[in-house]
Amino acid sequence: MARLFVSPREIDLINDLAKEVIKDVVGHKIYYYAINELRTNVHPVYEESPEKMFDTPIELDVLIEFFPQDPKTGRFGHEEFSQIKAYVQSRDLIDKGINLSEGDFFSYGDMFFEVTSLKTMRKIYGQVEFDDGIEIVGREARKGQFNAKIFGPTSEEYTDDDAIQKTFVQQRGLERNRLGVTEDVRSLQKKGVLEPPISGPQEVSSRGGGDDSSSFYDE
Repeated sequence: MARLFVSPREIDLINDLAKEVIKDVVGHKIYYYAINELRTNVHPVYEESPEKMFDTPIELDVLIEFFPQDPKTGRFGHEEFSQIKAYVQSRDLIDKGINLSEGDFFSYGDMFFEVTSLKTMRKIYGQVEFDDGIEIVGREARKGQFNAKIFGPTSEEYTDDDAIQKTFVQQRGLERNRLGVTEDVRSLQKKGVLEPPISGPQEVSSRGGGDDSSSFYDE
């Protein structure tokens, strides 16, 4: 579409709407581990590293597409690996100064995945400088290939305190919500086109009415 009709303000609106869906409605997340190349020792012949050193994990708000395990029988016996696609909003990565790279790892639940490819999804209305999102394609890592602390939620079959996510709080472009710093930026609010939401971030939790209900239904 012509730039005459899709100005920077429209681009900001599209990005803000995408962030609103991902951060304030969906609530999926992964923990991203960027491999530190300076601290990781690479074998001079095989160009592989038995122990990978990574930076502090980053929590990313994403949309998840999970694929069932794909059983295969190879030279090492029977193996089953899951695949996953995580869609992250491009402007959100820029706002947070996050760079993604193939070969990094991320966790989803109690599984670790290696980033096998990164794909730009679409150009916003054909404008080459604006991407609407990045598709992170991950393949489940073999046991022992990557080891790190597991962050919840994981599965309802576990008894850990964070096995089930009991609280979800919207971000809505605010610097902080009840859970702490959000690092969420909404361009139209930042530029003064829109005012911050008067009602504040809503949440899904048990604060509204007992252990088995949610404050979301207690309006």
